Amino acid sequence: MTLTEEITLADAAGRRVGWRGWAALVVLMLPVLLVSVDNTVLSFALPDIALDLAPTSTQQLWIIDAYPLVLAGLLVTMGTLGDRFGRRRMLLIGAVGFAAVSVLAAFAPSAALLIAARAGMGVFGAMLMPSTLSLLRSIFTHRDQRRLAIAVWASMFSAGAALGPIVGGILLEHFAWGSVFLMSVPVLVPLLILAPILVPESRDPDPGRIDPLSIAYSMLTMVPVVYAIKELAVHGPGWLPVGLTALGAAFGVLFVRRQLAAPAPMLDMRLFARGTFSGALLVNLLSVIALVGFLYFVAQHLQLIVGLAPMQAGLALVPGMLAMIVAGLLVVPVARRAAPRIVVPVALGFSVTAYLLVPIAVGDGALGMLVGAFTLLGVGIGAAETVSNDLILASAPPAKAGAASAVSETAYELGAVLGTAVLGGILTAAYRAGIVIPAGVDAAAAAAARETLAGAVAASATLDPATGEALRLAAAHAFDAGVGITAVIGAVLVGVAAVIAATTLGGTRTAPALH
Repeated sequence: MTLTEEITLADAAGRRVGWRGWAALVVLMLPVLLVSVDNTVLSFALPDIALDLAPTSTQQLWIIDAYPLVLAGLLVTMGTLGDRFGRRRMLLIGAVGFAAVSVLAAFAPSAALLIAARAGMGVFGAMLMPSTLSLLRSIFTHRDQRRLAIAVWASMFSAGAALGPIVGGILLEHFAWGSVFLMSVPVLVPLLILAPILVPESRDPDPGRIDPLSIAYSMLTMVPVVYAIKELAVHGPGWLPVGLTALGAAFGVLFVRRQLAAPAPMLDMRLFARGTFSGALLVNLLSVIALVGFLYFVAQHLQLIVGLAPMQAGLALVPGMLAMIVAGLLVVPVARRAAPRIVVPVALGFSVTAYLLVPIAVGDGALGMLVGAFTLLGVGIGAAETVSNDLILASAPPAKAGAASAVSETAYELGAVLGTAVLGGILTAAYRAGIVIPAGVDAAAAAAARETLAGAVAASATLDPATGEALRLAAAHAFDAGVGITAVIGAVLVGVAAVIAATTLGGTRTAPALH
């Protein structure tokens, strides 16, 4: 039986769920919101963390990226373990661990320990995410209901990414930066109570074996490549980024070869032979890069240059958050009538426009235009991710839902890593190259100003008013010039995603092979 035949039979036999299924969906949205909020909440907490813990520019990037990097590296592994040992069981274990490590992160006394805690959160977050989407695949076997459930999932994931700055802003208005980590506890407690009652257990009846070597290969593929990107962004070209990239590529080849040779692989490489599956993954990856990269620079611009309080800056992004949710839901009826190769590129056209507006908005100090740009970005990403996620999940047999979900979420988390590492790294490099230190600034303050925008703002407070204001203006000019460069690159990335969607997602309605 072919892969397409397996999927067709599964969908044909699917039955509509009642209230219990939809209640389970609500419960499963709790970890989705939490993990996606955690991807972006530090964008707004970072200025406070930078002032308190005084991280270097490299540490500042790692504070954000340690979590999604570990998460992305372990998602396929945890998805496979969920298929084998039970997806609900992995969900509950991940919830307990995530809450515990979040408390440790909240009280980290140094940048190094905060990075370590963020990595630990990534381990348990990797248990949460594949479980949510794969459990939806097992609960909603009817195609129309599953498409709506996935739309809710994608909307909540996008909403969580946008909620991060808002929640962070509200918390930072009243509490210390550690509060952004403590919020996981009240979210996960209801999950631990309700999931055993409402969410049925599911697993693969014929799971692949546990393969420690494949697990090691997957981690050794991702970590060196992302670290190379960081090194290139912060320190410029050199032998270290080249060597790390080559090392990651070599382990990537070993991972793929091992999966192809194994009779029961950890990751079924047949999925990637389908153009729709691979194309939808790339659309997800590039869309999340665009979203997280946008949030990385807009959070700092609004707080450190415009001068908004954290809560005000977070609330400025509410229209974009709402746009993501609404677009993700409204695209469902559209996807029933229009081909994904048309729907997704049109949606991403809004996101390209958003990025092209950014240099004008920051150059003119037009706050309304910047808010409007984020709203357009939200429309595009919310709609595109709903359609692409439906295509990804529909391409896998139900028994392999965990592995397929893990691949989808790996694209999300790798996008979160690269959004900060690539776009954030480019912005950091442009800022450091463009800042001109005014006369009268001492060596220590100059060194801090060259590291980060937050460092410049903190250093300016130690100088006399005139010199401090001159340093702030110089840093703001360098940062916004870097934002302009980064925005153009972001527009190009989204444009590439639109081209990929137009050429790989097929000319008929969602998942044409199924009907």
